[in-house]
Amino acid sequence: MPDWLFAKSQDATKKTDSEAPDHLDLAQESLDALINDSRVPESVRESLRQDYEEVQAMLDRLEHGHLHIAVFGRVSVGKSALLNALLGKPRFRTSPLHGETTRAERDHWQEYEDGGVFLIDTPGINEVDGEAREQLAREVAGRSDLILFVVDSDLTETEIQALTDIAAMHRPIILVLNKVDRYSPAERETLLESLARHADGLVDRKNIVTASADPAEQLVIRVDEEGAEKEEWRRPKVDVSQVKERLWDILQTEGQTLAALNASLFASNLSDKVGERILQARRELGQKLIRNYCATKGVAVALNPVPIADLVAAAVVDVSMIVHLSRLYGLPLTRNEASDLIRTIGAQMLLLMGTVWAVHFTSSALKLGSGGLSALLTGGAQGAVAYYSTWVVGQAAERYLAQGKSWGEGGPKLVVREILDNIDRDSILQQAKQDIQARLQRAG
Repeated sequence: MPDWLFAKSQDATKKTDSEAPDHLDLAQESLDALINDSRVPESVRESLRQDYEEVQAMLDRLEHGHLHIAVFGRVSVGKSALLNALLGKPRFRTSPLHGETTRAERDHWQEYEDGGVFLIDTPGINEVDGEAREQLAREVAGRSDLILFVVDSDLTETEIQALTDIAAMHRPIILVLNKVDRYSPAERETLLESLARHADGLVDRKNIVTASADPAEQLVIRVDEEGAEKEEWRRPKVDVSQVKERLWDILQTEGQTLAALNASLFASNLSDKVGERILQARRELGQKLIRNYCATKGVAVALNPVPIADLVAAAVVDVSMIVHLSRLYGLPLTRNEASDLIRTIGAQMLLLMGTVWAVHFTSSALKLGSGGLSALLTGGAQGAVAYYSTWVVGQAAERYLAQGKSWGEGGPKLVVREILDNIDRDSILQQAKQDIQARLQRAG
Protein backbone atom coordinates (compact mmCIF):
# COMPACT_ATOMS: atom_id res chain seq x y z
CA MET A 1 0.00 0.00 0.00
CA PRO A 2 1.40 3.45 -0.84
CA ASP A 3 2.72 5.39 2.16
CA TRP A 4 0.34 8.29 1.52
CA LEU A 5 -2.66 5.95 1.58
CA PHE A 6 -1.62 4.29 4.83
CA ALA A 7 -0.98 7.70 6.40
CA LYS A 8 -4.44 8.85 5.39
CA SER A 9 -6.00 5.69 6.84
CA GLN A 10 -4.16 6.27 10.12
CA ASP A 11 -5.39 9.86 10.28
CA ALA A 12 -8.89 8.70 9.54
CA THR A 13 -8.99 6.31 12.47
CA LYS A 14 -8.36 9.22 14.84
CA LYS A 15 -11.76 10.69 13.98
CA THR A 16 -15.10 9.77 15.51
CA ASP A 17 -17.04 6.77 14.29
CA SER A 18 -19.61 9.09 12.71
CA GLU A 19 -17.04 9.62 9.98
CA ALA A 20 -16.47 5.87 9.56
CA PRO A 21 -17.50 5.76 5.87
CA ASP A 22 -14.40 7.83 5.02
CA HIS A 23 -11.95 5.37 6.53
CA LEU A 24 -13.97 2.40 5.35
CA ASP A 25 -13.55 3.74 1.81
CA LEU A 26 -9.81 4.18 2.37
CA ALA A 27 -9.47 0.67 3.77
CA GLN A 28 -11.38 -0.79 0.83
CA GLU A 29 -9.21 1.18 -1.59
CA SER A 30 -6.02 -0.16 -0.03
CA LEU A 31 -7.29 -3.76 -0.08
CA ASP A 32 -8.52 -3.40 -3.66
CA ALA A 33 -5.12 -2.03 -4.64
CA LEU A 34 -3.43 -5.13 -3.24
CA ILE A 35 -5.81 -7.51 -4.98
CA ASN A 36 -5.55 -5.81 -8.36
CA ASP A 37 -1.88 -4.77 -8.43
CA SER A 38 -0.67 -6.18 -11.75
CA ARG A 39 2.96 -5.47 -10.84
CA VAL A 40 3.03 -8.32 -8.30
CA PRO A 41 4.58 -11.40 -9.95
CA GLU A 42 2.35 -14.46 -9.97
CA SER A 43 4.99 -16.45 -8.06
CA VAL A 44 4.89 -13.90 -5.22
CA ARG A 45 1.11 -13.84 -5.24
CA GLU A 46 1.01 -17.64 -5.03
CA SER A 47 3.51 -17.73 -2.14
CA LEU A 48 1.20 -15.36 -0.25
CA ARG A 49 -2.01 -17.03 -1.41
CA GLN A 50 -3.43 -17.38 2.12
CA ASP A 51 -2.81 -13.69 2.80
CA TYR A 52 -4.52 -12.71 -0.44
CA GLU A 53 -7.50 -14.87 0.49
CA GLU A 54 -7.63 -13.03 3.80
CA VAL A 55 -7.63 -9.72 1.91
CA GLN A 56 -10.68 -10.86 -0.04
CA ALA A 57 -12.35 -11.98 3.19
CA MET A 58 -11.64 -8.58 4.72
CA LEU A 59 -13.20 -6.84 1.73
CA ASP A 60 -16.32 -8.94 2.24
CA ARG A 61 -16.33 -8.10 5.95
CA LEU A 62 -16.06 -4.38 5.25
CA GLU A 63 -18.81 -4.54 2.67
CA HIS A 64 -21.20 -6.26 5.10
CA GLY A 65 -20.08 -4.36 8.20
CA HIS A 66 -18.82 -7.46 10.00
CA LEU A 67 -16.53 -7.31 13.04
CA HIS A 68 -14.43 -10.13 14.47
CA ILE A 69 -13.69 -10.43 18.19
CA ALA A 70 -11.19 -13.14 19.17
CA VAL A 71 -10.32 -14.59 22.57
CA PHE A 72 -6.68 -15.21 23.36
CA GLY A 73 -4.85 -16.69 26.33
CA ARG A 74 -3.34 -19.71 28.02
CA VAL A 75 -5.03 -23.09 28.05
CA SER A 76 -7.79 -23.59 30.63
CA VAL A 77 -8.31 -19.93 31.55
CA GLY A 78 -11.90 -20.15 30.35
CA LYS A 79 -11.77 -18.64 26.85
CA SER A 80 -14.44 -20.96 25.42
CA ALA A 81 -16.58 -20.59 28.55
CA LEU A 82 -16.43 -16.80 28.25
CA LEU A 83 -17.65 -16.90 24.65
CA ASN A 84 -20.41 -19.34 25.58
CA ALA A 85 -21.51 -16.99 28.36
CA LEU A 86 -21.60 -14.05 25.93
CA LEU A 87 -23.54 -16.08 23.39
CA GLY A 88 -25.89 -17.51 26.01
CA LYS A 89 -25.46 -21.03 24.67
CA PRO A 90 -22.84 -23.82 24.81
CA ARG A 91 -21.46 -23.19 21.31
CA PHE A 92 -17.77 -23.81 22.04
CA ARG A 93 -16.36 -26.90 23.72
CA THR A 94 -15.16 -26.59 27.29
CA SER A 95 -13.30 -29.20 29.30
CA PRO A 96 -11.11 -29.54 32.41
CA LEU A 97 -8.53 -31.09 30.09
CA HIS A 98 -5.89 -28.96 28.41
CA GLY A 99 -6.07 -28.25 24.72
CA GLU A 100 -9.74 -28.96 23.93
CA THR A 101 -9.76 -26.12 21.38
CA THR A 102 -7.49 -27.24 18.55
CA ARG A 103 -8.58 -24.86 15.80
CA ALA A 104 -10.19 -21.47 15.46
CA GLU A 105 -14.00 -21.47 15.51
CA ARG A 106 -16.51 -18.64 15.34
CA ASP A 107 -20.16 -17.83 15.93
CA HIS A 108 -22.45 -14.85 15.39
CA TRP A 109 -23.07 -12.71 18.48
CA GLN A 110 -26.72 -11.91 17.89
CA GLU A 111 -27.13 -10.00 21.14
CA TYR A 112 -25.39 -7.05 19.51
CA GLU A 113 -27.79 -6.15 16.70
CA ASP A 114 -26.02 -3.20 15.06
CA GLY A 115 -24.00 -5.03 12.42
CA GLY A 116 -22.63 -8.54 12.25
CA VAL A 117 -20.34 -9.28 15.19
CA PHE A 118 -18.59 -12.64 15.30
CA LEU A 119 -16.89 -14.18 18.33
CA ILE A 120 -13.85 -16.35 17.57
CA ASP A 121 -12.44 -19.05 19.84
CA THR A 122 -8.72 -19.85 19.54
CA PRO A 123 -6.39 -22.56 20.85
CA GLY A 124 -4.51 -21.86 24.06
CA ILE A 125 -0.93 -20.69 24.19
CA ASN A 126 1.85 -22.20 26.27
CA GLU A 127 0.71 -25.78 25.67
CA VAL A 128 3.20 -28.64 25.39
CA ASP A 129 3.56 -29.70 21.74
CA GLY A 130 1.17 -26.93 20.81
CA GLU A 131 3.43 -24.71 18.69
CA ALA A 132 1.17 -24.97 15.64
CA ARG A 133 -1.90 -24.13 17.72
CA GLU A 134 -0.16 -21.17 19.29
CA GLN A 135 0.82 -19.88 15.85
CA LEU A 136 -2.78 -20.26 14.68
CA ALA A 137 -4.01 -18.34 17.71
CA ARG A 138 -1.62 -15.48 16.98
CA GLU A 139 -2.65 -15.38 13.33
CA VAL A 140 -6.34 -15.24 14.22
CA ALA A 141 -5.68 -12.55 16.82
CA GLY A 142 -3.65 -10.55 14.28
CA ARG A 143 -6.53 -10.57 11.81
CA SER A 144 -9.32 -9.80 14.28
CA ASP A 145 -10.69 -6.37 15.02
CA LEU A 146 -10.62 -6.65 18.81
CA ILE A 147 -8.98 -9.06 21.28
CA LEU A 148 -10.34 -10.45 24.53
CA PHE A 149 -7.15 -11.47 26.36
CA VAL A 150 -8.33 -13.87 29.07
CA VAL A 151 -6.42 -14.70 32.27
CA ASP A 152 -7.44 -16.38 35.51
CA SER A 153 -4.74 -14.99 37.81
CA ASP A 154 -1.84 -12.57 37.71
CA LEU A 155 0.06 -12.34 34.41
CA THR A 156 2.84 -14.85 33.81
CA GLU A 157 5.96 -14.02 31.80
CA THR A 158 4.51 -15.95 28.86
CA GLU A 159 1.29 -13.95 29.02
CA ILE A 160 3.12 -10.63 29.31
CA GLN A 161 5.14 -11.50 26.21
CA ALA A 162 2.01 -12.57 24.31
CA LEU A 163 0.23 -9.40 25.41
CA THR A 164 3.19 -7.34 24.22
CA ASP A 165 3.17 -9.12 20.84
CA ILE A 166 -0.53 -8.48 20.31
CA ALA A 167 -0.26 -4.85 21.40
CA ALA A 168 2.48 -4.44 18.78
CA MET A 169 -0.13 -5.42 16.16
CA HIS A 170 -2.05 -2.27 17.17
CA ARG A 171 -5.20 -4.21 18.01
CA PRO A 172 -7.45 -2.95 20.84
CA ILE A 173 -7.32 -5.33 23.80
CA ILE A 174 -9.76 -6.01 26.62
CA LEU A 175 -7.95 -7.81 29.44
CA VAL A 176 -10.42 -10.14 31.18
CA LEU A 177 -9.74 -11.54 34.64
CA ASN A 178 -11.92 -14.65 34.51
CA LYS A 179 -12.88 -17.03 37.36
CA VAL A 180 -13.13 -14.16 39.85
CA ASP A 181 -15.59 -16.26 41.86
CA ARG A 182 -12.52 -18.04 43.20
CA TYR A 183 -11.23 -14.91 44.90
CA SER A 184 -12.35 -12.80 47.82
CA PRO A 185 -13.15 -9.11 47.17
CA ALA A 186 -9.77 -8.10 48.63
CA GLU A 187 -7.93 -10.64 46.46
CA ARG A 188 -9.74 -9.36 43.38
CA GLU A 189 -8.63 -5.79 44.03
CA THR A 190 -5.04 -6.94 44.56
CA LEU A 191 -5.10 -8.91 41.31
CA LEU A 192 -6.64 -6.04 39.33
CA GLU A 193 -3.98 -3.64 40.59
CA SER A 194 -1.24 -6.10 39.65
CA LEU A 195 -2.75 -6.65 36.19
CA ALA A 196 -2.95 -2.90 35.64
CA ARG A 197 0.70 -2.54 36.63
CA HIS A 198 1.94 -5.36 34.39
CA ALA A 199 -0.22 -4.26 31.43
CA ASP A 200 0.68 -0.59 31.74
CA GLY A 201 1.30 0.82 28.28
CA LEU A 202 -0.26 -2.25 26.66
CA VAL A 203 -3.90 -2.16 27.82
CA ASP A 204 -5.99 0.87 28.76
CA ARG A 205 -6.93 0.70 32.44
CA LYS A 206 -10.64 0.97 31.62
CA ASN A 207 -10.26 -2.13 29.42
CA ILE A 208 -9.34 -4.36 32.37
CA VAL A 209 -12.54 -6.13 33.47
CA THR A 210 -13.63 -9.18 35.45
CA ALA A 211 -15.80 -12.17 34.60
CA SER A 212 -17.13 -15.37 36.05
CA ALA A 213 -17.96 -17.28 32.89
CA ASP A 214 -18.33 -20.75 34.35
CA PRO A 215 -18.41 -20.51 38.15
CA ALA A 216 -17.35 -23.53 40.13
CA GLU A 217 -19.84 -25.14 42.46
CA GLN A 218 -19.58 -24.02 46.06
CA LEU A 219 -20.40 -25.93 49.21
CA VAL A 220 -23.11 -24.06 51.11
CA ILE A 221 -24.33 -24.88 54.63
CA ARG A 222 -28.04 -24.11 54.98
CA VAL A 223 -29.74 -23.88 58.37
CA ASP A 224 -33.44 -24.76 58.42
CA GLU A 225 -36.13 -23.38 60.75
CA GLU A 226 -35.36 -26.01 63.35
CA GLY A 227 -31.67 -25.08 63.40
CA ALA A 228 -30.49 -28.17 61.56
CA GLU A 229 -27.55 -27.70 59.22
CA LYS A 230 -27.58 -29.16 55.77
CA GLU A 231 -24.77 -29.12 53.21
CA GLU A 232 -25.52 -28.59 49.54
CA TRP A 233 -23.60 -27.65 46.41
CA ARG A 234 -24.64 -24.55 44.52
CA ARG A 235 -23.33 -23.01 41.33
CA PRO A 236 -23.15 -19.20 41.42
CA LYS A 237 -24.67 -17.26 38.54
CA VAL A 238 -22.65 -16.57 35.43
CA ASP A 239 -21.45 -12.97 35.38
CA VAL A 240 -19.93 -11.45 32.23
CA SER A 241 -21.65 -8.08 32.59
CA GLN A 242 -18.42 -6.05 32.70
CA VAL A 243 -17.18 -7.70 29.50
CA LYS A 244 -20.48 -7.02 27.73
CA GLU A 245 -20.63 -3.40 28.83
CA ARG A 246 -17.09 -2.69 27.70
CA LEU A 247 -17.64 -4.45 24.37
CA TRP A 248 -20.82 -2.49 23.74
CA ASP A 249 -19.11 0.81 24.54
CA ILE A 250 -16.26 0.07 22.13
CA LEU A 251 -18.48 -1.28 19.35
CA GLN A 252 -20.91 1.63 19.53
CA THR A 253 -18.24 4.33 19.48
CA GLU A 254 -15.46 2.72 17.45
CA GLY A 255 -16.92 -0.34 15.72
CA GLN A 256 -16.53 0.65 12.08
CA THR A 257 -13.29 2.45 12.84
CA LEU A 258 -11.85 -0.80 14.23
CA ALA A 259 -12.71 -2.68 11.06
CA ALA A 260 -11.16 0.02 8.88
CA LEU A 261 -8.02 0.24 11.01
CA ASN A 262 -7.56 -3.53 11.06
CA ALA A 263 -7.99 -3.74 7.30
CA SER A 264 -5.54 -0.89 6.74
CA LEU A 265 -2.95 -2.44 9.07
CA PHE A 266 -3.31 -5.82 7.41
CA ALA A 267 -3.01 -4.24 3.96
CA SER A 268 0.12 -2.40 5.07
CA ASN A 269 1.67 -5.57 6.50
CA LEU A 270 0.84 -7.56 3.40
CA SER A 271 2.23 -4.79 1.22
CA ASP A 272 5.48 -5.06 3.16
CA LYS A 273 5.46 -8.85 2.70
CA VAL A 274 4.91 -8.46 -1.03
CA GLY A 275 7.80 -6.01 -1.21
CA GLU A 276 10.06 -8.39 0.69
CA ARG A 277 9.15 -11.34 -1.55
CA ILE A 278 9.70 -9.29 -4.70
CA LEU A 279 13.05 -8.12 -3.34
CA GLN A 280 13.96 -11.71 -2.48
CA ALA A 281 13.05 -12.85 -6.00
CA ARG A 282 15.11 -10.02 -7.48
CA ARG A 283 18.08 -10.95 -5.31
CA GLU A 284 17.91 -14.58 -6.40
CA LEU A 285 17.83 -13.52 -10.05
CA GLY A 286 20.52 -10.93 -9.32
CA GLN A 287 22.88 -13.54 -7.87
CA LYS A 288 22.47 -15.72 -10.97
CA LEU A 289 23.07 -12.70 -13.18
CA ILE A 290 26.20 -11.67 -11.24
CA ARG A 291 27.64 -15.16 -11.39
CA ASN A 292 27.01 -15.31 -15.14
CA TYR A 293 28.86 -12.02 -15.70
CA CYS A 294 31.67 -13.15 -13.39
CA ALA A 295 32.21 -16.24 -15.51
CA THR A 296 32.06 -14.19 -18.72
CA LYS A 297 34.72 -11.79 -17.49
CA GLY A 298 36.83 -14.60 -16.03
CA VAL A 299 36.91 -16.44 -19.37
CA ALA A 300 37.74 -13.24 -21.27
CA VAL A 301 40.67 -12.46 -18.97
CA ALA A 302 41.87 -16.07 -18.85
CA LEU A 303 42.09 -16.21 -22.63
CA ASN A 304 43.44 -12.70 -23.02
CA PRO A 305 45.44 -11.85 -19.84
CA VAL A 306 45.70 -8.15 -19.01
CA PRO A 307 47.89 -6.44 -16.44
CA ILE A 308 46.63 -7.23 -12.95
CA ALA A 309 46.47 -3.54 -12.01
CA ASP A 310 43.89 -2.98 -14.76
CA LEU A 311 41.46 -5.72 -13.71
CA VAL A 312 39.09 -3.41 -11.85
CA ALA A 313 39.48 -0.55 -14.33
CA ALA A 314 38.79 -2.81 -17.33
CA ALA A 315 35.08 -2.73 -16.62
CA VAL A 316 33.24 -3.28 -19.88
CA VAL A 317 31.67 -6.48 -18.57
CA ASP A 318 31.02 -4.90 -15.18
CA VAL A 319 29.19 -1.97 -16.78
CA SER A 320 26.88 -4.32 -18.66
CA MET A 321 26.25 -6.28 -15.46
CA ILE A 322 25.28 -3.18 -13.47
CA VAL A 323 23.02 -1.86 -16.23
CA HIS A 324 21.30 -5.26 -16.31
CA LEU A 325 20.98 -5.31 -12.49
CA SER A 326 19.50 -1.82 -12.46
CA ARG A 327 16.77 -2.89 -14.87
CA LEU A 328 16.06 -5.94 -12.73
CA TYR A 329 15.47 -3.67 -9.74
CA GLY A 330 13.37 -1.23 -11.74
CA LEU A 331 15.94 1.55 -11.25
CA PRO A 332 17.59 1.79 -14.67
CA LEU A 333 21.06 3.32 -14.90
CA THR A 334 22.82 4.67 -17.99
CA ARG A 335 26.18 3.21 -18.91
CA ASN A 336 27.86 6.41 -17.70
CA GLU A 337 26.08 6.08 -14.34
CA ALA A 338 27.11 2.43 -14.15
CA SER A 339 30.73 3.42 -14.87
CA ASP A 340 30.63 6.00 -12.08
CA LEU A 341 29.25 3.37 -9.71
CA ILE A 342 32.05 0.96 -10.64
CA ARG A 343 34.68 3.64 -10.05
CA THR A 344 33.20 4.30 -6.60
CA ILE A 345 33.24 0.60 -5.70
CA GLY A 346 36.71 0.04 -7.19
CA ALA A 347 38.12 2.98 -5.25
CA GLN A 348 36.80 1.52 -1.99
CA MET A 349 38.22 -1.91 -2.84
CA LEU A 350 41.66 -0.43 -3.45
CA LEU A 351 41.40 1.74 -0.34
CA LEU A 352 40.39 -1.18 1.88
CA MET A 353 42.58 -3.89 0.40
CA GLY A 354 45.62 -1.95 -0.79
CA THR A 355 47.13 -1.71 -4.25
CA VAL A 356 48.61 -5.20 -4.01
CA TRP A 357 45.26 -6.96 -3.37
CA ALA A 358 45.25 -8.62 -6.79
CA VAL A 359 48.73 -10.04 -6.27
CA HIS A 360 47.58 -11.86 -3.13
CA PHE A 361 44.54 -13.24 -4.90
CA THR A 362 46.66 -14.31 -7.84
CA SER A 363 48.79 -16.32 -5.43
CA SER A 364 45.69 -18.01 -4.08
CA ALA A 365 44.40 -18.67 -7.57
CA LEU A 366 47.71 -20.21 -8.61
CA LYS A 367 47.38 -22.73 -5.78
CA LEU A 368 44.16 -23.95 -7.35
CA GLY A 369 46.07 -25.05 -10.46
CA SER A 370 45.44 -24.13 -14.06
CA GLY A 371 43.03 -27.02 -14.68
CA GLY A 372 43.29 -26.45 -18.41
CA LEU A 373 41.92 -22.94 -18.16
CA SER A 374 44.66 -21.48 -20.34
CA ALA A 375 47.93 -22.35 -21.89
CA LEU A 376 49.44 -19.84 -19.52
CA LEU A 377 49.16 -20.50 -15.82
CA THR A 378 48.94 -16.77 -15.14
CA GLY A 379 45.99 -16.46 -17.51
CA GLY A 380 43.93 -18.86 -15.40
CA ALA A 381 44.97 -17.09 -12.20
CA GLN A 382 44.09 -13.68 -13.58
CA GLY A 383 40.75 -15.04 -14.80
CA ALA A 384 39.94 -16.15 -11.26
CA VAL A 385 40.91 -12.72 -9.88
CA ALA A 386 38.76 -11.03 -12.52
CA TYR A 387 35.85 -13.28 -11.53
CA TYR A 388 36.37 -12.30 -7.89
CA SER A 389 36.53 -8.56 -8.58
CA THR A 390 33.32 -8.66 -10.61
CA TRP A 391 31.67 -10.66 -7.82
CA VAL A 392 32.50 -7.92 -5.30
CA VAL A 393 31.37 -5.18 -7.70
CA GLY A 394 28.11 -7.05 -8.34
CA GLN A 395 27.36 -7.56 -4.63
CA ALA A 396 28.04 -3.91 -3.85
CA ALA A 397 25.97 -2.66 -6.80
CA GLU A 398 23.08 -4.93 -5.85
CA ARG A 399 23.14 -3.63 -2.26
CA TYR A 400 23.10 -0.07 -3.63
CA LEU A 401 20.11 -0.81 -5.89
CA ALA A 402 18.19 -2.82 -3.26
CA GLN A 403 18.39 0.22 -0.98
CA GLY A 404 16.82 2.43 -3.63
CA LYS A 405 20.07 3.72 -5.21
CA SER A 406 21.49 4.57 -1.81
CA TRP A 407 24.60 3.52 0.08
CA GLY A 408 22.93 4.10 3.43
CA GLU A 409 24.32 6.00 6.39
CA GLY A 410 27.72 4.29 6.30
CA GLY A 411 28.40 5.16 2.66
CA PRO A 412 30.08 2.95 0.03
CA LYS A 413 33.10 2.23 2.22
CA LEU A 414 31.00 0.45 4.86
CA VAL A 415 29.05 -1.50 2.23
CA VAL A 416 32.20 -2.72 0.49
CA ARG A 417 33.87 -3.51 3.81
CA GLU A 418 30.91 -5.65 4.92
CA ILE A 419 30.92 -7.50 1.61
CA LEU A 420 34.65 -8.17 1.76
CA ASP A 421 34.42 -9.29 5.39
CA ASN A 422 31.62 -11.75 4.61
CA ILE A 423 33.05 -13.27 1.42
CA ASP A 424 34.92 -16.55 1.62
CA ARG A 425 37.78 -15.73 -0.76
CA ASP A 426 38.96 -19.30 -1.26
CA SER A 427 35.51 -20.67 -2.03
CA ILE A 428 34.86 -17.85 -4.52
CA LEU A 429 38.15 -18.56 -6.27
CA GLN A 430 37.33 -22.27 -6.35
CA GLN A 431 33.92 -21.44 -7.81
CA ALA A 432 35.64 -19.19 -10.34
CA LYS A 433 37.83 -22.04 -11.52
CA GLN A 434 34.83 -24.36 -11.93
CA ASP A 435 32.65 -21.81 -13.74
CA ILE A 436 35.42 -20.65 -16.09
CA GLN A 437 36.47 -24.22 -16.87
CA ALA A 438 32.84 -25.19 -17.61
CA ARG A 439 32.49 -22.21 -19.95
CA LEU A 440 35.68 -23.07 -21.82
CA GLN A 441 34.65 -26.71 -22.17
CA ARG A 442 31.28 -25.71 -23.66
CA ALA A 443 33.01 -23.28 -26.01
CA GLY A 444 35.44 -25.99 -27.08
